[in-house]
Parts: sequence; C-alpha cells; structure tokens
Amino acid sequence: MKQQQSMAVITLVLFVFVGILSGCTTQDETPAPPEYTVEEIASMIITDFDDGTFSEAFVFFNDTVAQAIDAEQLSLIWQSLTNSYGSFEGIIRLRTTIESGYTVVYVTCNYSLLGYLDTRFVFDDQDLVAGFQFVPTDLSSLYMPPSYANQSLFTEVNVTIGEEPWQLPGTLTLPITAAPHVPAVVLVHGSGPNDRDETIGPNKPFKDLAWGIASQGIAVLRYEKRTKYYPDAVATMLDTFTVQEETITDAIAAVTYLRSYPGINTSQVYVLGHSFGGYLAPRIAQQEENVTGLILLAAHTRHIEELILSQVIYLAGLDGNITADEQASINQTEEAVEQVQTLNISADEIVLGASYAYWADLASYDPIATAETLSIPLFVLQGKRDYQVTYTDDFLAWQDALTGVATVHFQTYDALNHLFIPGTGTPSNTEYNTPGNVDSQVITDIVAWIIP
Repeated sequence: MKQQQSMAVITLVLFVFVGILSGCTTQDETPAPPEYTVEEIASMIITDFDDGTFSEAFVFFNDTVAQAIDAEQLSLIWQSLTNSYGSFEGIIRLRTTIESGYTVVYVTCNYSLLGYLDTRFVFDDQDLVAGFQFVPTDLSSLYMPPSYANQSLFTEVNVTIGEEPWQLPGTLTLPITAAPHVPAVVLVHGSGPNDRDETIGPNKPFKDLAWGIASQGIAVLRYEKRTKYYPDAVATMLDTFTVQEETITDAIAAVTYLRSYPGINTSQVYVLGHSFGGYLAPRIAQQEENVTGLILLAAHTRHIEELILSQVIYLAGLDGNITADEQASINQTEEAVEQVQTLNISADEIVLGASYAYWADLASYDPIATAETLSIPLFVLQGKRDYQVTYTDDFLAWQDALTGVATVHFQTYDALNHLFIPGTGTPSNTEYNTPGNVDSQVITDIVAWIIP
C-alpha cells in the first residue's frame, strides 16, 4: 500500500513537471565535447544529478532545454524522485533507439526503494539534449538468457494448441539431437493471466526452463494462458468459469499436442506445474492418463484464498509497521476469504477475482489426496526463500504425506525464491523486479529426474 501511494505521487510529479521535450535543434553556445557518445552523455548527466552538480549537466542541453529549466528546478525534481524511489544505486543499462527521427537514450537506473526507473533522453542533430523524462522501465526488456541455455542445441517452432474458440499460441522448444524420439515437458502456469514465458518483471522463468531443459535433450512446450490471451471472452463467462477452463483443459490439450508431434517419445510426456499450476497438476494427471509424471515447482497445498491472505499479511508486516490502510486491506481480505470458505457468494458476485462456481469447484479439491491416487512418479521442488508458497506450510505437507512412496522425490534449495531464482536477505515482492534466471541446479535436477 505504501509503495503504491509513493508510485502515484512520483508519476504525477515527473510527468507534469519534467515534460520539457523540445522539437527544436538549436545550437548551444557550449556544445557537448564531440568525443562523447550520446550514451556517455546520458550517463554523465545522471552522474551529475546523483552528485548534486546539476549546473554541470547544462553543457549537454540545447538552448530550449537550458531556457526551460534551471539548476534549482533540476535539484527539486531529483529530490522528489529519490524521496519516492529511494537513493540512486547505479545505472543498470543503456538502450538507444530512433523515435520520430530523434536519437533517444533510455538510462535504466536502480533505486533503493522502488527499483528500476528509466530516464529518457532525446537528442537533437547536434547530439545535445532536446528533452528528458523519467518513465517506467519496460522490465521485460531487461531479461537476459541464462548462461546454461545453449541456443545451438535447440530450435523453436510456433505452435497452436487447443480447439476453437480457445486456441492458444505456444512455443515448442526442440533439442537438436540424433535421438529418434525425445522426452517432453508441458509447462503449466501459476495463478493470474500469464504469458507463455510466465513473465514477471524482467524475469521469464518458463523461458529459462524451456531453454535450459532443451539444451540437455528434452523438448518443452509452453503456451499463453487462456486468461492472458482471451481476457474479454473470459470476463463474459465468469459466472461459470472454473479451473477446468482456466488451466486443466488447455494443459491436457498441450499433452495431446506433444504426443502427436513427430520425434516426441509418447511414453515420456511430463507436466511441470509452477505454483497454482503445480497445485492443479494432480488433477490434470487424474484426467489425462497419458501423463508420464509430474514435476511440482513451489506447488501449494493450501487453498488459494489462504495463500492470498497470508501474502497480504506478510507484505504488510515487512517493515515492522502495519499502517491503518494496510490493516484495512487485511481486514477486507479476511472478509473475502471467509466468504470463499463458507461459499457465501451470490450468483452475480465476484470475490477475490472469481465467482461462486470457481470457488465451489475448488472447495473440495485436495492436491495431496489427488496425488495419492496416482500411480505416476512425482518430483516436488521448493525454494526456501519462497514467501508465497512456503517450505513450512506447503512443502512439508507434501513431504509428510508422501515420504516413503518410492515414486516420489523431494528437493529443496536454500537460496531460491518463488521463481527459483537465487536471492539474499528478507524475501519480498520487490525482488521480482531484479533480473535473474532460474538456478542452474534446478535445471540439472529436473533433467536428471527425467533421464536418470
């Protein structure tokens, strides 16, 4: 809540106060030294801001900008930004584009409280700054492929799974191998409208998994989630929409597609579910007899409404001080959870994003009890830094129920979060804005489980 309030304030200040972009290309009396590139100029201006030497930045401004703002105003803008975003912690990257004929440099900076923010510099034909703005960072563009992904060892093809009117685009990552038939894995998303890469900020855990696993000889199919690709159509049918439509039917369609694809070993088609996808994976396998095994990454055993409440409470208390607004949010969530658990939901009411039909469908579902009815192997993986699906409340429940079953294997990782990306310190939602990759050991362990 406090972060959302700060974001709203800084957006107002920055876009109203700093919108000084000029279309002019007038010559400044003291142009920037020609030996500097526009990227170097943009970096030096940010350094001047951080150092508090605002007047030194003016050597890089054209006349229009220099006349529109002075050093004192620059100081106030920078102070307003750092008050909301936190102290400047460094430049993450520079990105240069051409927009409407102008050279534009985006400087992505990291700030201690709210993470990443771009400073957008527009340069005229004299390589002088014709305008600048602070704009939200496109975090997905910060993604970097993991070092363990060897792109010479696989190829990717665009595919379509499912049937009309719910056909979904996907990507099939195929290993380049002499083997006539290879094992394959279907990736099933967590909660929410996820894309095929399960993009969260600058992170793409499903792309990491696909590229890493395919680099070691196993095909991987990932696809757009129905709620991501057809949000308007889904919105019109919320009164009857359940996890069958949200997740299960499409996962089964993906398994069917893989089994019909040339070069896939039909006796080795696995389902890998992350978070909510792992929670539902036993139900998927219960309906699809051709699933060879289940890989459960951060699969919760608690009902989803319980997770929502625990996360709201956890994040509110991170700073040791629950504000009145945060307590109101907790109280509101508790009331909604009680509605869900008692199914006290009217026919046209949406509670925690879903209708009576959705919650009634899940009320009797027990992922552990369902898993116990299956005769296929399971691999349960858990990061101990995960505050969303926890080692104590969820992983241990899997372990307590299934330890001793020969076909079930467990693995934990001390330093990994909910995305199976390494981290340090107290886990929080802000670390999802930091670029990272699924840990290589997770890839190694999954591959070794499939191909012992």
